[in-house]
Amino acid sequence: MHRLRVLLILLLFAMAPLPVAAQSETANDRATSDSAAEEATATPRAIEAPGFPEGLADPAIPLEELRLRLVPLTVVELTALAEAWRDIARDATLAVVERNLEIRQEGEGVAEAEKAAQADLLAARSEIFEKYGAVVTSLEGKGGDPALIDSLRTYRSAITVEETATLEPQEIAGNVLAWFVSPEGGLQLALRVAVIGGSLLGLLVVARIVRAWARRLLERVPNLSKLLRGFLAMVVYWLVIAVGLMIVLAALGVNITPLFALVGGASFIAAFAMQDTLGNLAAGLMIMINRPFDEGDYVTVAGVGGTVKKVSVVSTTVTTPDNQVIVIPNSKVWGDVIINTTASETRRVDMVFGIGYEDSIELAQETLEEVLDAHPKVLKEPAPGIRVHELGESSVNFIARPWVRAEDYWEVYWDLTRQVKEAFDARGLTIPFPQTEMRIKGDPRGGAAIAPVA
Repeated sequence: MHRLRVLLILLLFAMAPLPVAAQSETANDRATSDSAAEEATATPRAIEAPGFPEGLADPAIPLEELRLRLVPLTVVELTALAEAWRDIARDATLAVVERNLEIRQEGEGVAEAEKAAQADLLAARSEIFEKYGAVVTSLEGKGGDPALIDSLRTYRSAITVEETATLEPQEIAGNVLAWFVSPEGGLQLALRVAVIGGSLLGLLVVARIVRAWARRLLERVPNLSKLLRGFLAMVVYWLVIAVGLMIVLAALGVNITPLFALVGGASFIAAFAMQDTLGNLAAGLMIMINRPFDEGDYVTVAGVGGTVKKVSVVSTTVTTPDNQVIVIPNSKVWGDVIINTTASETRRVDMVFGIGYEDSIELAQETLEEVLDAHPKVLKEPAPGIRVHELGESSVNFIARPWVRAEDYWEVYWDLTRQVKEAFDARGLTIPFPQTEMRIKGDPRGGAAIAPVA
C-alpha cells in the first residue's frame, strides 16, 4: 500500500501544470525557435534573384541595349520585368507629381531652375515610358497574357490622361512647349518623321534604279516576252520598296512582327472580297507566261480588234485602228479565242476578182499575174497563187493569193484592188454586178427574156 501511494503521488505531480516561470521560459524558447525558423526561411527569399537578368530594370539602361537584351527572354521573365518597369514608371510619375505640387505652392515666383528641373523629370519619365513600352511590346510578341498586357498599357495611358486633366492651362502649355523642344520629345519625333520621309524618297530612287537594272538584265534572257519582262521588273520594284520599309521601321524601333500577321489576315479577307480581280490576276500571269501576244501585236480578243498597247496583271489595253482605247479584263481575254494577226512575219492576202462569162479566162489570168508581179511589196517567195475559184451566179471568180510582210498587208490589199480594176478596164474585161433574168410563162414572144433585173 505504501508503494502504491507513492506511485500515485508521483503520477499526480507529473500531470500538474508547470509554474508560470517555467511556462514563460518554454514559450520564449518556442518563440525563439519559431523566429529562427522564420529567419531561416526568410533568408533565401531575401537573397532570391528577380525573375529576369540583372540590370534590365535600371532606368539608366539605353533603349537600344534594352531592346537587344529583351530578345532571349521568356514570357515568365518578361512578365516580371514588365511589372518592375511599371513600378519604375509609378515612381517617376510620383516624382513629377511632387514637383508639380511644389511649383503650384510657390505660385508665380517659380524659379527658372525649378521649371528646368520639372522639364528634366518629364523627359526622364518619357524615356521610362518608352522603355516600359518596349518591354510590354516584347511580352506581347512572345505570347504573354493578353489581360496583363492590356492592364500594363492601360496603366500607362491612364497616367497621361489623368495627369493632363489635373493640369492648369499654363502648365499644359508649358509641358507641350517643353516636349516640343526636348531631344526626347518633339525633336525626336521630328527626326523620325524626317528619317521616314527621307527613307521613302531614297527608297523610290533606289527602287527605280533597281528596276532599270532588272530590265536590262531581263532583256538578255532569250525567249522572254516584253509583257513578262515588264511584270518581273514591276515585282522587283515593289519588293525593293517593301523590304526597304521594313528595314527602316525596324531601325526606328518599330516592332514589325505584328505587321506580318496583319498582312496575312488582310490577304485572307481580300481573297474572298476580290475573287474576280484574282481571276484577272491569274489570267494575266497565264498570258505573260504563255505569250499568245505581245505589246505592239494586232490581235482580236473578246470580240475586239486592235493593237496591244499594255498588259497589266488585271487587264489588257487595246488601241483600235480608229484610235479608241479599250480596256479588257484578262479573264475575258484568256477565256476567249485569241487571234494574233501580226504574230508571223509574213501574211497571205486572199482576194477574189470576178469577170463576165463572155470574157477570156486566159486574158484575165495573164492580167492578174502581171499586176501582182509588178507590185514591189508582193513577195516572190512564196509565189502568189492565181486560180479560177468558182463559177458564180453572175461571174467567173478568180482567187488571188499574194504573200506580203505582215506590216504591208493592208497597203497591198488596197493597192491591188485598185490596180486590178484599172487593168481589167484597160483590157476590156468586165467585172459584172449581180443580176437576175425574169421569164414570164405564156409570153407571146415564146418565153423570151423580158428584162434583166439587177
